[in-house]
Amino acid sequence: MIDKKRFEEDIKKIRVTNPLIHNITNYVAMNFSANALLAFGASPIMAHSPMEMEEIVTQSSALVINIGTLDENWIKGMEIAAQTAYRNHKPWVIDPVGAGASTYRTQTALHLIQEYHPNVIRGNASEIMALTNNRVQSKGVDSSINVEKAQNAADWLAKEHHTIVVISGETDYITNGQQREFIQNGSPIMPKITAMGCTASSMVGTFLSINENSFMAAAHAMAIMGITGETTAEKYQSPGSFVPAFLDNLYQMKDTEYSNKLRQ
Repeated sequence: MIDKKRFEEDIKKIRVTNPLIHNITNYVAMNFSANALLAFGASPIMAHSPMEMEEIVTQSSALVINIGTLDENWIKGMEIAAQTAYRNHKPWVIDPVGAGASTYRTQTALHLIQEYHPNVIRGNASEIMALTNNRVQSKGVDSSINVEKAQNAADWLAKEHHTIVVISGETDYITNGQQREFIQNGSPIMPKITAMGCTASSMVGTFLSINENSFMAAAHAMAIMGITGETTAEKYQSPGSFVPAFLDNLYQMKDTEYSNKLRQ
């Protein structure tokens, strides 16, 4: 269970310290993810050139790698960034977008995981299962499998790589292979909006930057996304109006509002 006092403390710490979060993310997600982090209180940087990876990662408080729009140059940058984060003990999270849709994507994600040991792997159910040799054919970047069916795969993946695995869905699932957390906040409108999952990964990176307990950080981040989405959906039920209201709520909601609305 999430400790509400610690949850509130982490929210306050982010808003006071404005941690610098390095996002190597896809073209689709850049704008929304950056605005979400800014609204919540973090400072995003969206750098992907291999030429500046070591310097940017070293200066940042956490790293987020999202494989949504891959090419050889981006993979080179991701490799340097992940290696630098691992070498310098910087927390980092990987979002294996579209794992299972192609061998190229799946192998890229697995290589980064196996070589550089992310603190957190966050994906949808299909992506997580694809990383466990389940031969899942993912539906592009959308999940064709529900969270419940992927829980065993997430537990195995967490144990195999000594990391935290997060499956986002109707109920978010966080596991280290033994300890488990369920976040039941959210809204059905959220999967209708591109980059919502990518932004969740960026939020995980933000909480990793101020909380050394990766399991707790991941749970707090997913709670923020779910509660903000649920609160926004109380007034806005269409994707176009939902997005700016979601950002407004990230900016306006107090730590106590978040903890009071938490459902586990």
